[in-house]
Amino acid sequence: MQDRGARVKILIAAGAFKQSLTAAQACTVIARGLRESGLDAELLRLPIADGGNGTLDAFLATGGERVTTPALDPLLRPIQADYGLIDGGRTAVIEMALASGLELLARDELDALSASSFGAGQLMMAALERGARRFIIGLGGSATTDGGMGCLQALGARLLDANGQELPPGIGGGELGEIAQIDASGLDERWRAAQIIIASDVDNPTLGEYGAAHIFSPQKGADAGQVALLERALRHCFTLIHEQRGVDLRQAPGGGAAGAFAAGLLAFFNCELTSGIELMLRHNGFRDKLSGCALVVTGEGKLDAQTLSGKAPLGVARLAADYGVPTIAMCGGLAIDEAELRAAGVAAALPIVDAPMNLEAALDDAAGLLQRAARRLGYLLALRSEEAG
Repeated sequence: MQDRGARVKILIAAGAFKQSLTAAQACTVIARGLRESGLDAELLRLPIADGGNGTLDAFLATGGERVTTPALDPLLRPIQADYGLIDGGRTAVIEMALASGLELLARDELDALSASSFGAGQLMMAALERGARRFIIGLGGSATTDGGMGCLQALGARLLDANGQELPPGIGGGELGEIAQIDASGLDERWRAAQIIIASDVDNPTLGEYGAAHIFSPQKGADAGQVALLERALRHCFTLIHEQRGVDLRQAPGGGAAGAFAAGLLAFFNCELTSGIELMLRHNGFRDKLSGCALVVTGEGKLDAQTLSGKAPLGVARLAADYGVPTIAMCGGLAIDEAELRAAGVAAALPIVDAPMNLEAALDDAAGLLQRAARRLGYLLALRSEEAG
């Protein structure tokens, strides 16, 4: 683990454990557990995110301003939501889930047909008014399947029906079939010069078997019939965009992110679609912090097949491997063959649940479970260090 007499250096780069711990909290808890083991190590903490839960916190971990503003939640109820300003206020960080996310809704409130991205648009407008001209939009954890049309309304666009009547603000995915025309003339002129970077962790297309409706709307409350309805509604919407704007995003890779929010932005703005975790690791200087490290400890709530498609732990492990540093991933649940993780660069995956329990109990004690698991990891690392010495 380390040379004789040298003090091991460990980089803790954990993501959020959904519905229980933020990325910053997870890093703190892991560090606490490692220290409790008596491991003689220098511990560096670096919260990370891939565009989903915890993106704002991770960007602000290295400096910036958190701004709170009124917004509407996915069901159009008034809330207070945060966005961030970095680079001296020139760049805004918008975590859309903070206004339009699943975690704002109780389980019995999930409504994939009605949920709107209007609140995310309000965050974007608030940041524009504060002077931001570069926008990083994190798309994970959304409650919506509205193709970003709710957001577009908040930014000044008008959605008209077949009679030329404007549809009410806050449209949901189930209403997209009513749109006959998208009038973008009311969009603020400042958006023409704005740069929008879409930070996402998925490459699903807008429509089809692997698109927004079929893959993501079931976790947002849609049953089989509603999935089919949403697919038809999104197809109508983006066919209309193709006819009216000459841009075809129906099979755009990554367009299905956040209920096709990504495709909606791509249709109307100067956008760049990029890997959320790669963007984050560049921003927070992950490469520089790897210098001299013997180990990286990462983690998130669940490691599964989606992890391999660009989730935060995999991005961390791959980059660390490029520098010859092994990565251990801690997780609440492990639902993937460990051989696949090892092939992707994760040296070992450590589930933290230490006794039979249901999901609710695990979420309630996430900090305790993670801390105890980190302590056990520390014992193993200390033992290996002693053997090496």
